[in-house]
Amino acid sequence: MIYTQTPFRLSFFGGGTDHQPFFNEHGGCVLSTTINKYCYTSLRRCPPFFDYHTRVRYSRTEDVRKTEELVHPLVRNCMMHMGVHNLSIIHEADLPARSGLGSSSSFAVGLLQALNAFKGKYASKQQLAEDAIYVERELCNESGGWQDQVAVAYGGFNRIDFYSDSFSVSPIVITSGRKKELEEHLMMFFTGISRFSDVAASAQMAAIGDNVSQLLEMKSLVNDAIKIIGCGSDIVEFGKLLDYTWKLKRGLSDSISSDYIDEIYTKAKNAGAIGGKLMGAGGGGFMVLFVAPDNQASVREALHDFVYVPFEFEEDGSKIIHYTQEEYEYYTE
Repeated sequence: MIYTQTPFRLSFFGGGTDHQPFFNEHGGCVLSTTINKYCYTSLRRCPPFFDYHTRVRYSRTEDVRKTEELVHPLVRNCMMHMGVHNLSIIHEADLPARSGLGSSSSFAVGLLQALNAFKGKYASKQQLAEDAIYVERELCNESGGWQDQVAVAYGGFNRIDFYSDSFSVSPIVITSGRKKELEEHLMMFFTGISRFSDVAASAQMAAIGDNVSQLLEMKSLVNDAIKIIGCGSDIVEFGKLLDYTWKLKRGLSDSISSDYIDEIYTKAKNAGAIGGKLMGAGGGGFMVLFVAPDNQASVREALHDFVYVPFEFEEDGSKIIHYTQEEYEYYTE
């Protein structure tokens, strides 16, 4: 029996520049952190007593005799990529899917972590990120960037740079006091809208050629943000920068925001929020706001119709939290 725990991530600056058509030509860069909200994957051999040989439980249950029969594309492709069959897999999470926090990539990384352990292999953080990118972008043919897979595999508060077909991860050098100050200024609310990020990401990728100047500016804001949090500047400047990058992001595609989302954001700002943005590709999901502690009660009251989710930063990334070896004689495909 193997259990993995993989965090969700918050992306502050540079989102969109992690799309391969952009960074292959211009380079990409994001500033993100993982948080203490997780997806959990359990994996074990499927006992050889049933008329199915693989069982997968997520929002539904699939019982199949062959891996190729699985409907869930991520599970099917991860298992086939790793050459592993005859499994019972359960996926659960602290937060809903399709909400802008990289949940699909968290599941991909956590599942690959478990599959490697099942085969008795150690997978480095780099290998987990690279394999998850390959499975999601190539085998599942899903649109989107590379930042989610890298962020949740490595964990922590990082600058992630993207080059032609590669990436590098640089932990942000920041005192524990400064990190706590930033953490205490952040609030997260669920807008109530779940959306398929592939749709929004496809629209953004189609418009990359028309948005190069905006994306280059969004990329440059990563350096500005790192300077703010690392050199003793007023932390409020980080919130103002979030507000500015959200305005830039909204202009990339009509699918990123809506009148409904704009109304939520306006309510928050009128109640004291300095800045914020939707997480992920846009269209719904979670909104993170930068709010001085003295104003947070007012913002919660203004957004009382929405679920407030407190969180903290985390440092570990995807990890195995339980491992017990099991042995069965089992069916071979």
